[in-house]
Amino acid sequence: MSIRLGANPIIWSNDDMRELGAETSLETCLEQARRIGFEGMELGHKFPRDPARLAAVLDRFGLSCVSGWYSAELLARDARAELQCLRPHLELLKAVGSSTLVLAEVSGAVHGERERPLSSRPRLKAGEWREFGQRVTELARMTAAEGIRLAYHHHMGTVVQNGEDIDALMDATGAAAGLLLDTGHASFAGVDPVSLAQRYAERIVHVHAKDVRAAVREQARSEDWSFLRAVLAGVFTVPGDGCVNFAEVFRALRGYRGWVVLEAEQDPAMAEPFKYASLGYDNLRRLLSENMP
Repeated sequence: MSIRLGANPIIWSNDDMRELGAETSLETCLEQARRIGFEGMELGHKFPRDPARLAAVLDRFGLSCVSGWYSAELLARDARAELQCLRPHLELLKAVGSSTLVLAEVSGAVHGERERPLSSRPRLKAGEWREFGQRVTELARMTAAEGIRLAYHHHMGTVVQNGEDIDALMDATGAAAGLLLDTGHASFAGVDPVSLAQRYAERIVHVHAKDVRAAVREQARSEDWSFLRAVLAGVFTVPGDGCVNFAEVFRALRGYRGWVVLEAEQDPAMAEPFKYASLGYDNLRRLLSENMP
């Protein structure tokens, strides 16, 4: 597989604040994504969870299933217990031909709570990373045995948010556990996405491409906003419309083969989805062609 461009439906309707884009149908999202030129879509809350129905709706628009988010609680249960909880989602991904599982640990996470500042997110002590990493690795080995590669998603408001967290996770996990590079979440957390790409190129198995508006990011961090407040204020946008150096990110990932997924968690009433998805797609195609020949 070479580089393939996918989109996340969060451009059209938000999963954490479902009132954002609630009026937009799944069919509208998929039709626009296909018209723009995307090859695949990640899953969101409007997608059917029955494999036959999901395959049918994606096939109708000529789109592949890229992957889908899974909320893990490996701080509270071991890998085998997690696999049991994961099983329906895993079987869905397998049934529609997806080879990647997007996973984030959400125990104590605050990213879905509009009134909780990011400073209240959960944190691990130095001695707690080893067991957590072992559980992530064991789960990754079990999903790999079924043909699905685990891509750990560092995310604002969760236990793996900043550079120290990502380094600790990578140190505590084995090669079976892949890393999802999210350029927007990295930049928001104060981590240079270029440095992440350079340091963990061999572990990066999935890419979420979104940009960051620096002025909003700095205000959100200095005033300790909640994640959702920052989203509503426009902290994220599509590549080429913010401060992330995508050219250098992609140069660092020249050996990467897989999906690059466009994202931009914005209020669709303020950032018209088709316009921004088209802008992001055009910018991504140009940046990839120039920097990942």
